[in-house]
Amino acid sequence: MNQKLENGSKFNYLYGIINLAVVFCIVWLLWYVFMHADGLMKLYTPMYGFSLAAMFLASVVLLGKVLGWPGNSDEPLPGGAAMAKGILGIVIALAIMYVVYYLIFWRFIGGLGVAYFSPSALVAGGGTGAEPWNAREWASTAILYFSTAFLWWALVWNLGFGRWPWQNDGPWVVGFSRMFVVLFFAIITFAIMFHPHVCVLFPEAQKMVGAQAWWEVWAETGSAFWGLGLVLCTLFWVVFCDLFWEGQPFRLMEKDGEGTLLKGVVTFLVTLALGLILMKIFTVVFNGIWMEPYQGGQYTDGPDWRYIHMGEISAFCVLFAFIWKTYFNNFPNGLPLILRAVIRSVIGVAGGLLIYWFYYSPLSNFFLGKVEGWAQPDDQPLVWTLLFLAMVLIQSDFFHNWPLRIARQKKDK
Repeated sequence: MNQKLENGSKFNYLYGIINLAVVFCIVWLLWYVFMHADGLMKLYTPMYGFSLAAMFLASVVLLGKVLGWPGNSDEPLPGGAAMAKGILGIVIALAIMYVVYYLIFWRFIGGLGVAYFSPSALVAGGGTGAEPWNAREWASTAILYFSTAFLWWALVWNLGFGRWPWQNDGPWVVGFSRMFVVLFFAIITFAIMFHPHVCVLFPEAQKMVGAQAWWEVWAETGSAFWGLGLVLCTLFWVVFCDLFWEGQPFRLMEKDGEGTLLKGVVTFLVTLALGLILMKIFTVVFNGIWMEPYQGGQYTDGPDWRYIHMGEISAFCVLFAFIWKTYFNNFPNGLPLILRAVIRSVIGVAGGLLIYWFYYSPLSNFFLGKVEGWAQPDDQPLVWTLLFLAMVLIQSDFFHNWPLRIARQKKDK
């Protein structure tokens, strides 16, 4: 049940399972308090809760993966220091989420510039359907899409470019430089892949401010769920390459152990192409199960639902990949890389399907208050998935895997 680590301590798989069970209980408690239909706050409407979960995960990724705080998570820390850094990280991430969501989007950008980011601005603008609940759902959808674009570029940049071109600068210069670059590309991605859809959400389409969805003819839907599905299918490859394949084959393009322009561009293009291929595979599988979709079809018959379901399955695998890396020490280790990568990838896909089975089983009806079936009205599995992933990353990055890993000094023999 144990495996020796580089610092001389041993990884205890039973302890990993216990930690995972505790995290699952924490996620369930948070879900009951904030999202559950019979819980306390009932934020799952669903787009409001969806956008909050996405923004919180984006805040965690911004802090841990982009800014690089609180430092190297591979460095073992005493329990007290790890706990203090973890709690501080949660507080900072929550503060970032609040400032970005409610002050920057709702008050600043939505109030002064782009109205669809602010419920109050939409209500003040009047028009058919401009009432508080609908307005909040529309604004939440726009914020969700921007958070998704940010997550995509944050993880792609982390894998491909790394610290390039600031590798000779200090950590804060690297972190904030990456943040502004990721934000720049996220804004462009949002404008091209999501903005056209947001502009037609309203009863009176905003025809003069949003271009027609360029993917509508061949994707058979103008919904940005196509873009959401593509981003998540692409992140499937980004995460598997980063965690299971240990950065290969893109590490072959590094220079002195650092990312390069070539590595970053190739990483982006290759993972994007693989994401499109994965969507094609999903399309064939779904057509075999539910037959061909058609524009205007409802739920399983709708192309938009098919695309977001592709993203949901990919996200289940992404979640399991982080679970496997954190709580099972990325087993197996010690074998040649090609064997490790193949075995881990098979385990990752099987684990994603296991989470899929859990979500669509009677168990989730009990834990999450979910209605039975694959395509129930307003059912968004990504909300629970993103919340769970945020908790895993918090323990891994903020708490330095405490209390899963007990810091021990390597002893000379």
